[in-house]
Amino acid sequence: MAFGRLRKKKQDEAGASVTEDAAAPGEEAEPAPEPQEAPTDAAAEEGTGDTVPAPPAPPAGHVSSADYDRATLGPFDVSEQDTGSGYIDLGALRINATEGLQLRLEVEERSKRVIAVTLDLAGSTLQLQAFAAPKTEGLWDEIREQIGTSVGSQGGTVEERPGRLGTELLAKLPAQTPDGQAGYRVARFVGVNGPRWFLRGVFGGPAALEQGAAAPIEKLFRSVVVVRGDHPLPPRELLQLRLPKDATAGPPAAATPARPDLNPLERGPEITETR
Repeated sequence: MAFGRLRKKKQDEAGASVTEDAAAPGEEAEPAPEPQEAPTDAAAEEGTGDTVPAPPAPPAGHVSSADYDRATLGPFDVSEQDTGSGYIDLGALRINATEGLQLRLEVEERSKRVIAVTLDLAGSTLQLQAFAAPKTEGLWDEIREQIGTSVGSQGGTVEERPGRLGTELLAKLPAQTPDGQAGYRVARFVGVNGPRWFLRGVFGGPAALEQGAAAPIEKLFRSVVVVRGDHPLPPRELLQLRLPKDATAGPPAAATPARPDLNPLERGPEITETR
């Protein structure tokens, strides 16, 4: 397992926008993926007579948000999962120390606090942020609307669909390929409401489009443990993350301009783990 260097960013909100950005210093931009359509299934047959028809069943292998059993499938609350060994402690998030995992932390420039973590696994990425949420209602329905509005304002499109982690958004953002042609980048947004917390994940790379490629990093997402804490927080407040105790920052990266958004498609610099 390897860690990535810290990248400075300004604070993100739960429904933050996603914008195109240049590759990190020393890296080449990856070509934009070719458009792909989400799989579809035939609609369920409607009932007849006076019987009220049942709602269409979710596509095979998928679930809707209302049907997603988070307490069984994950992500988990710290009260539900033992994280005494085999987990990376990032404060509000504990990550399963999977073989081949690389981890990068995003840092707010003004406050110097860690505000997000990006995981690289099997060629795909997953950006995670955890937020405080009300006791009686979740945040995901409202946040999906805000993401759609933000992506649309940037000339992109959003498709809402049922997924294996509940209702998700597939966002396509205009981008330029290395050869100067018009293309797009893809981000797949998922959200899970937990007990007094909300966890947002953004998949990039092959996991944004291919179910087979997404399986390993989806499994990692489901194994995440959220530590909400007992202190009162307003809804949407970021839960505090921190650098692992056994990790140290590597050489400083070349300076990059601060951005008001947090880009889940961007690669960050690297830090090294010491044991």
